[in-house]
Amino acid sequence: MSPTNGALEPPGAAQGLQVDVQRRVRGWAPRTGDIVLWAGSALGRRAPGAELGVRVVGPAESRRLNADYRGKDKPTNVLSFPVQWPCAARPGLRPLGDLVICAHVVRSEAREQGKALRAHWAHLVVHGALHLIGYDHEIPSDARRMERREIAVLRRLGFSNPYSSR
Repeated sequence: MSPTNGALEPPGAAQGLQVDVQRRVRGWAPRTGDIVLWAGSALGRRAPGAELGVRVVGPAESRRLNADYRGKDKPTNVLSFPVQWPCAARPGLRPLGDLVICAHVVRSEAREQGKALRAHWAHLVVHGALHLIGYDHEIPSDARRMERREIAVLRRLGFSNPYSSR
């Protein structure tokens, strides 16, 4: 993602993780510093020198991207786009990819599931960041591994288990 209206975190933020946040819709979204903290916590030792983009979008853009890339004609909470190599990178940075988060879907899900909006955002940033470094949930054993990592990261950040209400 190229910077348009987002803020790039200064070096040293979340252990040297660079995050370009673009807000394409009105309404509440977490501060860039929170997004950096949550993504950096998910990435762990892979955060230093890494770079990712986060684009906060509305339902129409989320729906279009979900249809184009996943064949699902509906908006979704988070989409992860790992970097495709070769790619142009800024010197000293290792690009991981982009997250596209639909603020409307996140808000609706949090309300429907009785979760705090900030906690649901944290979960989806962590979830999306894990996808960028190879975690997946297509088969049950991989899903359990990813969920364990999400729960541990969120616990360290002060959030409860996002799966406990299932």
